[in-house]
Amino acid sequence: MKAVILAGGKGTRLGSLTSDIPKPLVKINGKTILEHQLDYLKKEEISDIIVLTGHLGHKIHEFLGDGSRFGLNIEWVQESIPLGTAGCMAAIKNRLSDDFLLLYGDTILDINTTALVKYHTRHRGIATLVVHPNDHPYDSDLVESDPNGKVISFIPKKNQEGQLYDNMVNAAMYLLSPKILEYIELTNSDFIQDIFPKAMADLQEIFAYQTTEYIKDVGTPERIEKVGSHLSSGLVAGRNLKLPQKAIFIDRDGTINEKVGLLSKVADFRLISGTEAAIQQVNQSEYLAVCITNQPVIARNLCSFETLEDIHKKMSALLGLGHAYLDRLYFCPHHPDKGYPEEWAEFKINCECRKPGIGMLTRAAQDMNIDLTRSWFIGDSTMDIETGKRAGCKTILVKTGGAGQDGKYNVIPDFICDNLNSAIHTILGNK
Repeated sequence: MKAVILAGGKGTRLGSLTSDIPKPLVKINGKTILEHQLDYLKKEEISDIIVLTGHLGHKIHEFLGDGSRFGLNIEWVQESIPLGTAGCMAAIKNRLSDDFLLLYGDTILDINTTALVKYHTRHRGIATLVVHPNDHPYDSDLVESDPNGKVISFIPKKNQEGQLYDNMVNAAMYLLSPKILEYIELTNSDFIQDIFPKAMADLQEIFAYQTTEYIKDVGTPERIEKVGSHLSSGLVAGRNLKLPQKAIFIDRDGTINEKVGLLSKVADFRLISGTEAAIQQVNQSEYLAVCITNQPVIARNLCSFETLEDIHKKMSALLGLGHAYLDRLYFCPHHPDKGYPEEWAEFKINCECRKPGIGMLTRAAQDMNIDLTRSWFIGDSTMDIETGKRAGCKTILVKTGGAGQDGKYNVIPDFICDNLNSAIHTILGNK
């Protein structure tokens, strides 16, 4: 498989760092962004690479040569005029006859490419977009997909105001079928704004590959500094899903948001004060932040799946405004007790996913290669603590929400904390 790197950006937000060099040659921890990308591709056994250059492209050509000094085979193509992220691809159509990987030249990443290729092959779409949550969704292009991962729409950053949205950001890494090239002409165009919508209008299927692995753009000095620290700490390589992960599992009602009984209306959802700061700490650590929640409002027919999705979108948007995000959310729609007049009989069952069952945790462990014995569970009820113990996690009971007064299980948590913020401090101090 070939990889294409779009290395034509000017890097205007980097100020003096790019006054006389192109953005991909900016150094992070003593190595250029481009070198970090080449190291990644070589590790993933991708050795044939095409680099598309623009601004000060001759300096990239001088730096790369034919790639032999990196142990790679590198071709390069220089833009004569800027044609956007997609239009520049017109010049290399005849060099791409098989599926290929496309990277933007301002990202640092470490992703299990084998898993991405398997996902792409299984879905057989014209394109697979790598997506993930980030700490600034309000100024990122967002991707909406259905439960099967099929992309439904794109929300450009300029159109987000007043919308509920999932924090699912285009990570600027695509696995593309050569069929996508049929939609590209030698004119200025962008994949998100032009090419992908055009292909979808033609009933071509595009899929979103959601990952918790590390991929971040380094378009500002602040992000360069942050990514540099992540490289030094081992966080970048450590997030690759080939390696076991650690997670902090967090109950929703009474732990993340204020407890209001059976929450079934978007307007009633309010974050507990300090939640954003607490989850932001998790995002900056080696742990994944995963929400685990029972939602019997579905089985009781008090709330539709669509409304529950909107509640979770509101949570995602509010956390995003506070520079925080959940890596994943799992909910159980079931309830075992029958006899309610309005109940949804299909979901009135005993299941393995409803807490204190550990079905949601084992699914998360499978999806993200999580080692449950090195993970934590935080909740406001004895049922949450029982769930964590059954899964082999360490546990923390918080005094918000129900504060452990449900009395359903005679269990002792590893710690008792005032709120989610103090719970996270406790975990990060007891690694």
